[in-house]
Amino acid sequence: MTATPSDEVAAPVVVHCRDLCKKFGSMTAVADLSFDIQPSTCFGLLGPNGAGKTTTLRMLLGQSPRSGGILEVFGEDIDHGRRQIRQRTGVVPQADNLDPDFTVKENLSMYGSYFRLDPKVLNQRIPGLLEMVELLPRADDRISTLSGGMKRRLTLARALVNDPQLLVLDEPTTGLDPQARHMIWSLIHQMKRAGKTVLLTTHYMEEAERLCDELIVIDEGSLLAQGSPSELIRRYCESDVLEIRGAVGEIRIETLPEHWRTEKAGESLYIYADDAQALVDFSQNLADMVCLHRRAGLEDVFLRLTGRALRG
Repeated sequence: MTATPSDEVAAPVVVHCRDLCKKFGSMTAVADLSFDIQPSTCFGLLGPNGAGKTTTLRMLLGQSPRSGGILEVFGEDIDHGRRQIRQRTGVVPQADNLDPDFTVKENLSMYGSYFRLDPKVLNQRIPGLLEMVELLPRADDRISTLSGGMKRRLTLARALVNDPQLLVLDEPTTGLDPQARHMIWSLIHQMKRAGKTVLLTTHYMEEAERLCDELIVIDEGSLLAQGSPSELIRRYCESDVLEIRGAVGEIRIETLPEHWRTEKAGESLYIYADDAQALVDFSQNLADMVCLHRRAGLEDVFLRLTGRALRG
């Protein structure tokens, strides 16, 4: 008998978070945050500096106690199942913390020993991990001889040494050149195809738009928006954007169509509309200004929700 969709049991969520709260004295760093992370997906946690992302990650990894709410990973309360959860989790931190006293291969071996992995298992697993991140020829090299991109790839390989089901990536491509960034993206897609779940924080909106199946945007510890990148773009932005740079003060905003939305930042003006041709036609009359017409993206959503003001 063939099972119907109604007969199928949905896979349990990897992370279940309800009304999560974190306070430091009178300051609330995370306020009533709720989300679920589905298995075999990439989930994005986005927000400006100081939004509460790091605090949320620290609670999720059991590094900081929550002040209130529900936080479960693999169906276990984070306070009661911390050790079991950690065994099934891999972490790529913002800053590389590889041990400079060991070789590439020894860094993976030492990290694997923290999980009490059998040395035979490690010896079989490490060459495959190094080959995956294209570092196998550098297995016996010291960390000091690696480039920044190589170190990031090694840190990702290290996070996989315990064959985790949940992979937490905290700004994994910051500072990398385009080639290294695209390689990391490819590896993340590969992890998803292998059935792993990825939690990603990033300041690169293109990265989030490419990688995330679902994401949340937070600011001042509170949830601002949640959905897939395409859903959020449709919900919060018009289809097209005209970026204008130059003497934008000469443009009379009040004469523009009412359904056009504008944002100004320094000497740049952004006009949002659902009529691409009308924006292109308008740009033809701005001969002394630099104009760029493009489709709206996740960065436009992020800036609309969190503002264009600089953060610390």
